Amino acid sequence: MPAFSKILSLTAGRQPMRQYSAAAQSQLRELLGKQLSGIKEAGTFKAERIITSSQSTQITVQGSDQKILNFCANNYLGLANNPEIVQYSQQLLGKYGAGLSSVRFICGTQDIHKQLEQKISQFHGREDTILYASCFDANAGIFEAILTPEDAVFSDELNHASIIDGIRLCRAKKQRYKHRDLADLEQQLRSTDARLKLIATDGVFSMDGNIAPLARIVELAKKYDALVFVDECHATGFFGATGRGTEEYDNVMGEVDIINSTLGKALGGASGGYTTGPTELISFLRQKSRPYLFSNTLPPAVVAVGLKVMDMLLSSSELSQRVQSNTQRFRQAMTKAGFTIAGENHPICPVMLGDARLASSFADEMLTRGIYVIGFSYPVVPQGKARIRVQISAAHTESEIDQAIQAFIEVGRSLKVIK
Repeated sequence: MPAFSKILSLTAGRQPMRQYSAAAQSQLRELLGKQLSGIKEAGTFKAERIITSSQSTQITVQGSDQKILNFCANNYLGLANNPEIVQYSQQLLGKYGAGLSSVRFICGTQDIHKQLEQKISQFHGREDTILYASCFDANAGIFEAILTPEDAVFSDELNHASIIDGIRLCRAKKQRYKHRDLADLEQQLRSTDARLKLIATDGVFSMDGNIAPLARIVELAKKYDALVFVDECHATGFFGATGRGTEEYDNVMGEVDIINSTLGKALGGASGGYTTGPTELISFLRQKSRPYLFSNTLPPAVVAVGLKVMDMLLSSSELSQRVQSNTQRFRQAMTKAGFTIAGENHPICPVMLGDARLASSFADEMLTRGIYVIGFSYPVVPQGKARIRVQISAAHTESEIDQAIQAFIEVGRSLKVIK
């Protein structure tokens, strides 16, 4: 009998080897089970609804063939299933393949990767750009690479988790300033003796829909010789007069030193993130940024989405103007109906409810009326500040927005949120 056949005969019918300690796994199950029960009892357990269609303003979910209006996607420009973008992505998929099985510096850089970096730089008016698998990776890769124990980073206390985690990885002095509190920030800048001083903030804060006071942050940075870093994930492509983001909205175009953003929200909804800024910074990140050096390059079909979206945004600001108009329609009508809408004039429109169970029940009731929204509660938002986070898209029609408003009014009255 051949050797390989002997091995097969010896192993046939044998039970799989146990690769774990039964006692240890039992302990793990018990510990996590108790915590999961606590999460469910608190009304903060997050179940995942399964979508059975493409991402759009109208979707279908598992268990129902009914079309549901989606008001909770980051699909701000409505481009996630745009036929022109999908077709171009398919075209480049056929030409360049499914992926490169490599990081960028080995054999993971195609001409289309460089083209996308150039277009992003052009869009933002910056010298160069580096692509990442996500903006989470971009945020994880920048602070550790450029900051040393001689430096200091000043972070808004409500910054996104990816900024917080990225800062944790670096060895610089870490200081948090109160949310959008410029007096607190200035006091901290005044008292530091750091070599490099880096102010880090979200441009738009995703849970509340409020905006960093960027013009005044830039003023403080100039006064104290600091650098400004802004995460523009919830601004790029649709916020500001032509979609250039928070720095355009606050009239400080070109005055932010470093911009990180995503390709996975307004810019086609696929995946990918980037850092854009000075040539020396981008070149240094290509040498030192760990998520860039040790993660696969973006697949060609995803790069194609970014390329096509950039072409669209560089030629027209029509979509960004439409999402702004839709936002005003929703915010004004909901406020008139008696709801408390947090944030500023941004398509993130948090409908504040306070109680976690109420937010969950409210979202369930909205679904029965054909409106897909999600309740947000602790730990995603602070205790006692649960809300329904509505997100408006350029693809929503006026009638769809009005339908959502009417559903909110009906559910709000039935649950005694409004009169």
